[in-house]
Amino acid sequence: MINKTDLAPYVGADLAVMEADTRRMRPDATRRPWVMTDLCTRRGLDEVIAFIERRGMLLA
Repeated sequence: MINKTDLAPYVGADLAVMEADTRRMRPDATRRPWVMTDLCTRRGLDEVIAFIERRGMLLA
């Protein structure tokens, strides 16, 4: 999870470069998934929840 993407402009991070690097290092997103998120605004939250639900990581 690449979180706090909203802060990138303030710290000199280039999100396009970060995404390209992640795609290069994790070309098989089905085996090694990733998501860019800003959980303060809930951008990407649905993808995180779906991943947890798909993997059965919530146990009662």
